[in-house]
Amino acid sequence: MQCVAPSSTVGFKPKIRTPSYTVPHRLTIQCVASPFDAAAAAANATNPHLSATAPSTTNNFTSGGIGKSRADWQSSCAILASKVQSQQQDTDKSSGADKLTVVNGVNGHSSLDLVPVNKLPKPLTIADLSPAPAHGSTLRVAYQGVPGAYSEAAAGKAYPNCDAIPCDQFEVAFQAVELWIADRAVLPVENSLGGSIHRNYDLLLRHRLHIVGEVQLPVHHCLLALPGVRKEYINRVISHPQALSQCELTLTKLGLNVTREAVDDTAGAAEFVAANNLRDTAAIASARAAELYGLNILADGIQDDSSNVTRFVMLAREPIIPRTDIPFKTSIVFAHDKGTSVLFKVLSAFAFRNISLTKIESRPHRNRPIRLVGDENLGTAKHFEYLFYVDFEASMGDVRAQNALAEVQEFTSFLRVLGSYPMDMTPWSPSR
Repeated sequence: MQCVAPSSTVGFKPKIRTPSYTVPHRLTIQCVASPFDAAAAAANATNPHLSATAPSTTNNFTSGGIGKSRADWQSSCAILASKVQSQQQDTDKSSGADKLTVVNGVNGHSSLDLVPVNKLPKPLTIADLSPAPAHGSTLRVAYQGVPGAYSEAAAGKAYPNCDAIPCDQFEVAFQAVELWIADRAVLPVENSLGGSIHRNYDLLLRHRLHIVGEVQLPVHHCLLALPGVRKEYINRVISHPQALSQCELTLTKLGLNVTREAVDDTAGAAEFVAANNLRDTAAIASARAAELYGLNILADGIQDDSSNVTRFVMLAREPIIPRTDIPFKTSIVFAHDKGTSVLFKVLSAFAFRNISLTKIESRPHRNRPIRLVGDENLGTAKHFEYLFYVDFEASMGDVRAQNALAEVQEFTSFLRVLGSYPMDMTPWSPSR
């Protein structure tokens, strides 16, 4: 009879700038039970010296093979494994070579075939595949961009001392959490000057992650260039589209009427200038990006408005328990088969219960973007269909919110709660 421990390998393909976690093959143990030798047992019983020194096997094997219970079988395998490990260490010391060890069992049977235990990589444990405690130092937080991005700063504000995992796309950050590579994801959803980030609202609906928190981060833009480069030498400025629009007036005041090109993220623009030694190009990014990539700050605080704040949400695989003792916010998305005429009724459900709305956003209904209404006399009307995202100041633990959503559900054909989470109440002062 053989008992082989299962082995598995898990590989991840998302384009994430961090090594994939791979579960190595586990130790394989083969236990072979030898037939019960009645003659030997009788000889041991009649010899007092042998019976006094021989270890008892009544708990490990019974007559004819393996023990009667699973516990006996496990105990027997553990004894065999410990004996093999001690013999393996003796063999390694005497021969000095790392070879595959074969240990003969009872009556010449090969009982174990092992790779040296000290040569195996440490496998992932259940702790590696489960969420770490909130606000702990072991949290793995995925964000879009490279080190020095504002999303990385938001991750550090939300989870101090976390292990930040950079991702090249927002989609990859979602997948990192879904595939257990990360415990959380930090996602920008709106800016006080640039408005909503529509791509991320679409991703919130496409994936099944839950919003578990929010962070509001003041944005402080800097104009960065290689050491020794002056503003007069610059003929191109690159950065994220939002950063370029937030600094448009200031760039003009600085006399930089130059080409402006959009890239994926602000810190990525700084990295690009440094990696390619571009002496005619400047980047708009954070002061931390200048420090990381060895760039000089030509101008500090170049955002057009000092009240420049980006709101980030934190995503997890499981929702948190809503509370009523601290300020909470809840995010929902809904739609209706008959268009936007139901919007007034939905908003009334919150107004009648004195629940304040903090945001309402509409996005095209991708599965059904157009609704046709036909009339024999007037022709066919074409109505655009929308999904509505709403944030309101109440916890799902609040009876008012529960009753409001129960009423909303009567008016809508689709309703989903994206998350109920604590509001960011940290003090804030405008960026200078």
